[in-house]
Amino acid sequence: MNTPAYDLAPAATIALLGALLAAIPLVWLWFRHRDAGTRGRLHALTVMALFLTFDLVLFGAFTRLSDSGLGCPDWPGCYGNASPFGAHHEIQSAQLSLPSGPVTHGKAWIEMTHRYLATAVGAVIALLAAWSWLAHRRRLVASASQQAISPWWATATLAWICLQGAFGALTVTMKLYPAIVTAHLLGGLVLLALLVVQAQSYRPAPLALPRTLNRGVRIVAVLALVQIALGGWVSTNYAVLACGDFPTCQGAWWPTMDFEHGFTLLRGLGAGKDGGYLPFAALTAIHMTHRIGAVVVLGALAWLAWALHAVHEPAARRFALALAGVGLWQLASGLSNIVLGWPLLSALAHTGGAAALVIVMTTLLMRARTVPVRHPAEFEPATRTARWLRRAS
Repeated sequence: MNTPAYDLAPAATIALLGALLAAIPLVWLWFRHRDAGTRGRLHALTVMALFLTFDLVLFGAFTRLSDSGLGCPDWPGCYGNASPFGAHHEIQSAQLSLPSGPVTHGKAWIEMTHRYLATAVGAVIALLAAWSWLAHRRRLVASASQQAISPWWATATLAWICLQGAFGALTVTMKLYPAIVTAHLLGGLVLLALLVVQAQSYRPAPLALPRTLNRGVRIVAVLALVQIALGGWVSTNYAVLACGDFPTCQGAWWPTMDFEHGFTLLRGLGAGKDGGYLPFAALTAIHMTHRIGAVVVLGALAWLAWALHAVHEPAARRFALALAGVGLWQLASGLSNIVLGWPLLSALAHTGGAAALVIVMTTLLMRARTVPVRHPAEFEPATRTARWLRRAS
């Protein structure tokens, strides 16, 4: 059965369902913060959007990992319907012809639930953007002691989630094209970062750090971003199981690897650089690159946590504990994916850890401020590292 890739007939119904879902937490937020001022309500709304987006990222990972990404082969509905109820006949036919295929009743519901949740998050962010502009125009956010909050961050977040919707559509219509799926995953994490920036802007709490340590925060953030992108590439190419042992891979420290095919971005799922099948050595190259990157990033996180803990400020030490905790969580969940054969729970935990790392690092980047170091002994780890870097160069 040929199904059109795009059928916008159910779009209005899906949008209404998303708005109804969004109304549930919005009503709770309104009563919970009914005595707060405009600034307090906007901050609460931003935090709620952040929480819902984190849940959406996890459910998106569940959708992909349960092989439900093509549970409905068209967009935005399911065989031109707003729910799998209306597509019962089409889903039944697809399931009977291929019981273990991409389209089943269960997978269709998982896929459509993800779309409903994404629409609800989009409604919350649209409200956040509209309210921010209204408050800005009425000058309700600014006060004598507080700086006005620009509505442009909320506007950028709204534009970004619209872009995410486009990538979500392409994920389905391009049949899980790895580059598109990876971009969709990274886009969800960027959305988290944008919401963190807004939340921190409403309640700024600067953290004084020496120049070397502040620079180190930025370097670790870049390393973490690259490693998360590599993790997305591993997941979307299903390369986790290319190495089933640890610390070796396929019984060797340096197995046969094909980096050329593995890191060709413009290719379909399971396809090689020239259109044939993707060699197994390419999956091994993808896996091993991510594994090597994990060693680098975990080392960088350990250094940053150690350096922050040496700063005599409670906030810095809280960040140190958070980074150490996320690093250990990612190490445990990553190893579980390898030695336990990629169980769903471990894979979701690893994605959740990556999202948590984005939140922690973005918060740290927003709070970090460079100050002159009056007492170098307080920042001895960062000082020793700076001296070592100067000698090495």
